[in-house]
Amino acid sequence: MSYTGPDSDSPQPRRPRRGPLTVALAALVPGALLGWAAYEAVGDGGTAASAPASRTATVSPAPGGSAAASPDGDGKAPGSSSGRPGGSGPLRGRVVLVDPGHNPGNFRHPAEIGRPVDIGTNSKECDTTGTSTNDGYTEARFTLDLAHRLRALLERQGATVRLTRDEDGPAWGPCVDERARIGNAAHADAAISLHADGSAEGDRGFHVILPGSVHAGAADTRAIVGPSHDLGVRVADGYRRRTDEPPSNYLGGGTGLVTRTDLGGLNLSTVPKVFLECGNMRDSKDAALLTSGAWRQRAAQGISEGIVSFLRDS
Repeated sequence: MSYTGPDSDSPQPRRPRRGPLTVALAALVPGALLGWAAYEAVGDGGTAASAPASRTATVSPAPGGSAAASPDGDGKAPGSSSGRPGGSGPLRGRVVLVDPGHNPGNFRHPAEIGRPVDIGTNSKECDTTGTSTNDGYTEARFTLDLAHRLRALLERQGATVRLTRDEDGPAWGPCVDERARIGNAAHADAAISLHADGSAEGDRGFHVILPGSVHAGAADTRAIVGPSHDLGVRVADGYRRRTDEPPSNYLGGGTGLVTRTDLGGLNLSTVPKVFLECGNMRDSKDAALLTSGAWRQRAAQGISEGIVSFLRDS
């Protein structure tokens, strides 16, 4: 975003000379303000150290973000796609790659997202626009909100979390091959790509996509197939337990697990990685869940528990 200001500064008005009364008042005001500030810090008979934090805390949104939540609970956590150092919890030193699918600006850049990229087995388009609910709640918006919630939970456990995109990132993409490279370059201990499906009304439920064994071109998933399966099973268990969302009734044979070898984000990954299709945005029952901020928080909790379980045992 650019800002166009005035071509030149406006002339500054000449200041009037200060009289004796003005000088005296200027000397008294700082002292009065200092006394008021001390009173505010102490409060009703307290001390400065015990004053409520709300009196001094400020919230500064990151560029492109907002510190406040919108009415549907679509909170915008500040931050960027670079990894933020984790805390002192049990996952300190572990790195998690969270990949919010698609980008809200993709539809404005059809040429860029439509160009082919190498995924090892063949070429595929850089990215797609994703789907949306019938009321227009987009997959790209859903996945980023869920990624923010998941990041917060994992950081509380001490993990360093890297996002492939955020609100202050590029206007489109990243391409599917780049999303995989971001996790590889971060040496992520676990990676998850967040999505929602766009199937027919009546098709309900979630499914976790696992990488199949691929050894072709730039792709070699043989080393990550086993740990990715373990990660996927744990994510599916945590997700189902927290959300009560059933396994997909149209893919996976009721297991909630699907193996694929045609996704660049999985084929090109060198770290354990899965995709999670959280539900069907085109089904009215699933859409009611996906558009609920409270439900998305439970979803993030379930995903987090699955990832934490995997990392603690790996």
